[in-house]
Amino acid sequence: MPKKTSTPSAELHAHLGSSVDPAILWSIAHRRGIRLPSKDYWEFEDMITMTGREKNKSLDAMHKNFFYWTELIQSSPEPIEESVKSVIGGGYRASNIVLQELRFNPMFRNRGGEKDLDHIIMSAIWGLDKALLEYPQVKAGLILMMDRTLTFKQNSIILDKAIYYAQQGVVGIDLAGPQRQSFSMKQHAKLFKRARGAGLGITIHTGEQGSLNEMRFVVREIKPERIGHGLICAQDKKLMEDIVDQNIVLETCPTSNLRNSVVKNMAELKRIIRTYLRHNVKFTINTDGPEMYKTNIYEEKQLLLKSGILTQAQITQCSKWAFESSFIT
Repeated sequence: MPKKTSTPSAELHAHLGSSVDPAILWSIAHRRGIRLPSKDYWEFEDMITMTGREKNKSLDAMHKNFFYWTELIQSSPEPIEESVKSVIGGGYRASNIVLQELRFNPMFRNRGGEKDLDHIIMSAIWGLDKALLEYPQVKAGLILMMDRTLTFKQNSIILDKAIYYAQQGVVGIDLAGPQRQSFSMKQHAKLFKRARGAGLGITIHTGEQGSLNEMRFVVREIKPERIGHGLICAQDKKLMEDIVDQNIVLETCPTSNLRNSVVKNMAELKRIIRTYLRHNVKFTINTDGPEMYKTNIYEEKQLLLKSGILTQAQITQCSKWAFESSFIT
């Protein structure tokens, strides 16, 4: 696929589980002998991608319906290496992405402990290194993710690994996953303090769903450099002021938010983004996963431009903020 733009782009928020070409996942699954629900490639592609007519009712549904298969197929060292390499190279070829941060949860790729966690992470780093060797125009790094559905101990292990590999391609730490009553952001604050001390960039999924209280705590107590999504802050003027004061940058993913029912429609998305602009909140434009949502950085920008949500000058400013707020040095 030829580049759709000559303008250099940055992608700060893309999940490995939603960024790999379905054809590559199909080949990996067959090489590994994974029994898929269908022997027809097109049915498989339809199973792990979303069109504009499809919507998840919740983030739990998104994880159950889509990430189950992509994470299963990637759950081994060789597939992780191939997947990471393909995303970085593909992003450059399709959308001139010269700055790519790619995130994944290594514990969701080790088959419940069957595979060694270090082998999974090292293979991701090898994929990263090979991609950068082939595409020297690109800078890229990995973000390891913790999750609300994991225990504090499990998340601590993921952070330990991120710190260990911080000089080898891992540039940041994230926390994601559907809301759970058993999860405590306050308990996890100490992990982010350790991450900051180790020089890792910090981004946290919050404000995509859930309560304003969690996002307030994240902004005022943890103070990450970036926040994944963060949409509900538009409901709280004081919270937006705090975000601006802390120089926190939001990672906005328009198509993903629409298809995961986080945003009802384009009118609501427009209201939220226009609220950011009025309150001087910095935000970037991302895909969340180009293959799953059948989009790319270029198309996300065009969506906001053609719908009258942003002007070309404002899109250019978002791109500038993306380059400035990257964890990659």
